[in-house]
Amino acid sequence: MTKIQFELDGQQVEAVNGETIWQVAKRQGREIPHLCYSPEPDYRPDGNCRACMVEIEGERVLAASCKRTPSVGMKVKSASPRAVSAQKMVMELLVADQPARATSHDPDSKFWHWAEKTGVTESRFPSAERWEGDASHPAMRVNLDACIQCGLCVRACREVQVNDVIGMAYRSHGSKIVFDFDDPMGESTCVACGECVQACPTGALMPAVMLDENQTRVTYADRKVDSLCPFCGVGCQVTYEVKDEKIIYAEGRDGPANHNRLCVKGRFGFDYIHHPHRLTKPLVRLPNAKKDSNDQVDPANPFTHFREASWEEALDLAAKGLVRIRDGKGVKALAGFGSAKGSNEEAYLFQKLVRTGFGSNNVDHCTRLCHASSVAALMEGLNSGAVSAPFAAAMDAEVIIVIGANPTVNHPVAATYIKNAAKRGAKLIVMDPRRQTLSRHATKHLQFKPGSDVAMLNAMLNTIISEGLTDEQYIAGYTEGFDELKERIKEFTPEKMEPICGIPAETLREVARMYAGSRASLIFWGMGISQHVHGTDNARCLIALALITGQIGRPGTGLHPLRGQNNVQGASDAGLIPMFLPDYQPVGRPDLREPFEKLWHQDLDPVRGLTVVEIMNAIHAGEISGMYIEGENPAMSDPDLQHARGALAKLDHLVVQDLFVTETAFHADVILPASAFAEKSGTFTNTDRRVQLAREVVKPPGDARQDLWIIQEIAKRMGLPWNYAGPADVFTEMTEVMPSLHNISWERLVREGAVTYPVDDPDKPGNEIIFTTGFPTASGRGKIVPANVSPPDELPDGEYPMVLSTGRVLEHWHTGSMTRRSQVLDQIEPEAVAFMSPKDMRKLQVWPGDKVRLQTRRGAVEVKVRSDRDVPENMVFMPFCYAEAAANLLTNPALDPFGKIPEFKFCAVRAERAEVRAAAE
Repeated sequence: MTKIQFELDGQQVEAVNGETIWQVAKRQGREIPHLCYSPEPDYRPDGNCRACMVEIEGERVLAASCKRTPSVGMKVKSASPRAVSAQKMVMELLVADQPARATSHDPDSKFWHWAEKTGVTESRFPSAERWEGDASHPAMRVNLDACIQCGLCVRACREVQVNDVIGMAYRSHGSKIVFDFDDPMGESTCVACGECVQACPTGALMPAVMLDENQTRVTYADRKVDSLCPFCGVGCQVTYEVKDEKIIYAEGRDGPANHNRLCVKGRFGFDYIHHPHRLTKPLVRLPNAKKDSNDQVDPANPFTHFREASWEEALDLAAKGLVRIRDGKGVKALAGFGSAKGSNEEAYLFQKLVRTGFGSNNVDHCTRLCHASSVAALMEGLNSGAVSAPFAAAMDAEVIIVIGANPTVNHPVAATYIKNAAKRGAKLIVMDPRRQTLSRHATKHLQFKPGSDVAMLNAMLNTIISEGLTDEQYIAGYTEGFDELKERIKEFTPEKMEPICGIPAETLREVARMYAGSRASLIFWGMGISQHVHGTDNARCLIALALITGQIGRPGTGLHPLRGQNNVQGASDAGLIPMFLPDYQPVGRPDLREPFEKLWHQDLDPVRGLTVVEIMNAIHAGEISGMYIEGENPAMSDPDLQHARGALAKLDHLVVQDLFVTETAFHADVILPASAFAEKSGTFTNTDRRVQLAREVVKPPGDARQDLWIIQEIAKRMGLPWNYAGPADVFTEMTEVMPSLHNISWERLVREGAVTYPVDDPDKPGNEIIFTTGFPTASGRGKIVPANVSPPDELPDGEYPMVLSTGRVLEHWHTGSMTRRSQVLDQIEPEAVAFMSPKDMRKLQVWPGDKVRLQTRRGAVEVKVRSDRDVPENMVFMPFCYAEAAANLLTNPALDPFGKIPEFKFCAVRAERAEVRAAAE
């Protein structure tokens, strides 16, 4: 790296190539005013405000230090009379157009900080006429009377988040910041990521919660706590601002996953923990409150059918009911659902409780409903269920495939890296039956027919093999099964697959060549791949693509199934899976069971347990009578909800541990009030395999307790001699039996905050890219498994002519039990909708906002319809987060034979105008 020696304020200093004068000064401990440049995160400097002017000997004009790079021998003065005079003049001109500090929107802003530092808080100059405020957005306020046109919000929106909503418009003194075509912010295409608010140095853009009706800041934090975001698997690091034991704001930190970035949920979705319906005391079902699967939670009074109880009474009732069933009907009559919203330590203790206290392996969690088939294929082929490279590897890739995923909705911060990569020149290929925001950045969008993934991917494999685009050296050194694939793939030519998948043969060949021929290609996938009866086959094809081309184990390459919940990776690692002990060690292997039996002082069941949907079937069959559910909501997340709710209502004894009376808790005999994410400490593992430490931000409300404590109390009452002092004790035990956590200690996490596994040494950073020298299989090779084309379980016909697919919307997450109780998020997306193409809406003679009746072979719902050009004809897309129109009343419970995951992404549906149906009835 080139070193450049120059003089700064009389001292010899060194700059590295590309470093600016401002950056060198900061490293040397010198402060130079700056407003339009934000070094953390490292926004591109523009030199707009001129507050950072410095004097350079021999030059006639001053220079903006945020833009100017030094040269050898240059002499720079940052505090000379001339430089200071210029800095002060800039501040005075800017102060002239600001509201008075006492009544400004943020008197503690970066702007006023530098005004105070430079000694210029008043101005001799007259103020210009400014713009009126904009209060149209539920989360943010726009007050351009404080805008200095530094451009940071433009760079935040265009270059960091790549949303392209904010820009500069008009000319001369009339120029200003605008949203889209100078629309009110609340009516623009803004996705409320809040990056502009975090970047703004003046208070022109502010969180609405911090301002009073006069748009003057009134809310200041008592303290700040560093922790993590509770939502998707990206694992953003967050600083929470707390006042009077309530979180008032969330701000992005410079964590390895997000580098200060957040999305609307992470920045504005924190207030669900303060909702008036939070459980603060244990509840016990009233004797006369009979269970009925048709009953639903009353949104106005969810506590109907229950009475308050003491912790002693509730825990005794909960545990005694479980013991009665275990001892009376046998260990296989109990089951447990753990939570991917809980910590690694909670997941570990929960599965340990089921295996040692219940006596079976009947334990599962939401991975069964999201990436179970991906994990099945990855374990089969690579003997690892985790990603091979982080999502930030997109920045090193030449070709990026995104298939069956909608990252801008489900993983918005991860999507920013993909968009950044595309802007830098990477070729982005989006494969999905629906178009999406990423499609606008893509080189190609392959809008294949729903359910035809294997046909499309096999055509690509056929092209790569038949045209000799494989990496023969990599295949010979690191794979097995290629000869079988080579033979089996011959029949899947692009020409034969074109009518099946709907993509022209030449396009399939072109994309295959792009992927195989690039220096570095990376594949991201989501539940559009996994939530099918052929989900494992879908993932097998993606694994085969990477293995036959050697596009794995190097920077910018790899396989990345984007995880949906904040700790679904960690909960899976910790053993919340019926066929695996922690770290994916099969329960049927005596040699792998032995260390656990020795540590836990108990023989373990060698027979794999039942999965989520299998447990519901077993309840209906009379084989399971009792359940303990921690933080999961199968009454909303399971397919064919009438079947699932009927099972919950049929249980002899149901214990639910949660934050609210969810649709599942409504069927409980005992409800235990748990701690929210921001109310606990523990470790969480994001989609990148990054183990991160979350810290307690506020105390649980009322008499709610820590989940770790509750699980232990149930265990003690079931006869287990547990005595963990806290999450550190549990984590230490986990490191004894989980090779993935070797060289990661609790003390190291406290010190470093985040460590990516696997780690080679206690003093070395983790390995973000794995499989660099082979795979953790018996042979050290990756196994290539061919896949045959098979149809979805239920195809459209004359009675049900359309395809129903389910998923998420940006503002809501999973079953909505948290985000629907966030004021800002629910205000942005307050009611249930289904998305249809404009052509299909015209056929049904419905307009946006009209109600349609959607019916499948399992049930029917009425829901408002929204026009969406990204949805193909003959498809209905429906979010599953709305209890009042639960999409999973309609979905098909048919399972993938390997991953045991339901086919959420495809079933046959009939759509009709709701009033037409009503008239007919």
